[in-house]
Amino acid sequence: MTDSIQVQLRKGALDLCVLAVLSRGESYGYEIASTLVAAVGMGEGTIYPLMRRMQNDGLVATRIVESANGPPRKYYRLTPLGRAIFEAHRRDWRSFADAVDKLLEDLP
Repeated sequence: MTDSIQVQLRKGALDLCVLAVLSRGESYGYEIASTLVAAVGMGEGTIYPLMRRMQNDGLVATRIVESANGPPRKYYRLTPLGRAIFEAHRRDWRSFADAVDKLLEDLP
């Protein structure tokens, strides 16, 4: 059951985590995935469909950069809408996490 809760928590927070990574600056897909694997254990396969959705929703913009060591890389950056959504989600997350922490602290 614990594994199931962990998976659901990760899925629920994945959008916020990607927005947080991009709030620090432009990044390419593999780099975003690697950061999330290290931080929250999210797999690379979940990132690309999410990035397409975020691009379609106008939260991220992209640019292609040629690479000397392989195929071109697609870099993602937050749009003004993406930054506003990130800030709103971050406030919501903090409020929610504080409420959960309060409930957990009050247990005997």
